[in-house]
Amino acid sequence: MEVILREDIEKLGSRGQVVKVADGFARNYLLPRRLAVPATEANRKIVEQERQAALRREAKEKAAAEELAKMLAGLVLTTTQKAGEADQLFGSVTAKDIAELLEKQGYQIDRRKIILDHPIKTLGEHRVTLRLHREVSVEITVNVNREETE
Repeated sequence: MEVILREDIEKLGSRGQVVKVADGFARNYLLPRRLAVPATEANRKIVEQERQAALRREAKEKAAAEELAKMLAGLVLTTTQKAGEADQLFGSVTAKDIAELLEKQGYQIDRRKIILDHPIKTLGEHRVTLRLHREVSVEITVNVNREETE
């Protein structure tokens, strides 16, 4: 049976692709879960319209991400943390902390878009990547300073 995929399905195909699958797989899995539709002429037109709308939406999201990347380029965030003798932090600076610092600056960035290989655990200047879109990322600087104790 030929079906048109409505979602990306691993080891089968990507959204909008026409694939040939076993009748039972289509009837019992793909169609009830709305992962695919039968490959009729009417459905082909509908899926093509959805694909065009998705491309327009994707272009708009990418343009917005590029605009935000221009505003964020060169941004320096500063935070103060308690640290020990060897400039080791007692805690760490995580993606959530960086998201909160960005929010204080007026930028609403989801913490999952902040790429940290590991939490920041030392004082100093650190480079952090923000992946704003699949094709758009920008680096910002996070300065971690020692919290003054009295």
